[in-house]
Amino acid sequence: MTDGTVTSVAIIGGGNRGGDVYARHLAALGANLTHLVEARPARLAEVAARHSIPAERQFSDWDAFFALGKVADALVIATPDDQHVEPCLRALALGYHVLLEKPVCLHEAELDELLAAEQSSAGRVTVCHVLRATPFFEAVAEVAQSGRLGQLVGIVLAENVASWHYAHSFVRGNWRSSPPAAPFILAKSVHDLDVLRWLAGSPPSQVQSQGGLHHFRPEHRPAGATERCVDCPVACPYDARRIYGRWPESEWPNTVLTAGGLSLQEALERGPYGECVYLGLNNVADHQAVSVTFHNGVTAQLTSSAFTHNNTRTLKLLGSHGELRGQMELGELEVHDFYSGETERWQVDTLGRHGGGDVGLVQRWLAFLRGEASVPTPLSESLDSHRMAFAAERSRLGDNGGAPVC
Repeated sequence: MTDGTVTSVAIIGGGNRGGDVYARHLAALGANLTHLVEARPARLAEVAARHSIPAERQFSDWDAFFALGKVADALVIATPDDQHVEPCLRALALGYHVLLEKPVCLHEAELDELLAAEQSSAGRVTVCHVLRATPFFEAVAEVAQSGRLGQLVGIVLAENVASWHYAHSFVRGNWRSSPPAAPFILAKSVHDLDVLRWLAGSPPSQVQSQGGLHHFRPEHRPAGATERCVDCPVACPYDARRIYGRWPESEWPNTVLTAGGLSLQEALERGPYGECVYLGLNNVADHQAVSVTFHNGVTAQLTSSAFTHNNTRTLKLLGSHGELRGQMELGELEVHDFYSGETERWQVDTLGRHGGGDVGLVQRWLAFLRGEASVPTPLSESLDSHRMAFAAERSRLGDNGGAPVC
């Protein structure tokens, strides 16, 4: 460490998560951003200027950065999905602590490789499971662990992706095709699988899943639709002009389109975010259901769907003595007591991206780096979410009898 208050951090991957989210929160919380690795020259210059990172500490590839040896206390790795493993292994070999964007890998065998590398390193890996750091899920976990519900028997969780968000990220965006990106359940819902693991308080043992790409296919393209929304005469809920017209250019998701200097109009005219959603350029599921059995007998059901009007999570915890219900977007929670018949309702703060989870995770990670707290979540526990996702995808693609988590 440096002096117990200032922590030096290098960023590998200057996209939305690395450059706009983690870098911003780290700087605001007093960390010193020392080095930046980003393959796109314009984006490298933009993010480096924002945080006053000098030219000699800017790199277009991580080989040149790692050749320096260990030059900071910790690293953020927020590269594309298929570029997480190699820099993490190299960072651990040098003893870095790592904040690693999810999904940590695209191949199941790499989970054990990462775990073994961490076990032989002085560094520790924190996976960016931001939902654990939200006031909403902290409150849910507190109830689950308090005994108020009696014996926890079941969990029902829905990830309502929102139709516009699915179109943005999984039809037009970086996660529309697997490979090279992760499958939908791993890319989008590994957060939710981690929450299930956390609330169940036990490793998973069995997974079943069904789902597929139901709607965003060429055969559903409306008659008369053009290949780009900017000149399409068809009234469509996925019209990019309507979706991105809701926000200023300075706000996400529009910042994804304008990164690198394009105007919003130019991005819609020339880039993937202005394409018709029915061109058939995507292949990931748009609706998927997952059932998990944990070693302690708790069962959980997760449904992740594009076909919702809002972007939120809803859940129920089913216990022998009570039931908890919650809606994350609104911060609403209620507990029904079976003995007294009483219902307690309250609200928690949901301000900030991911319901406050982005800044919450960075705060926890910095506290760990400064020796004020333990690692936010052990890597071995975080990887259970990925094991569930891989098992779910195996099940969805053919093993309908249920895939073991191994």
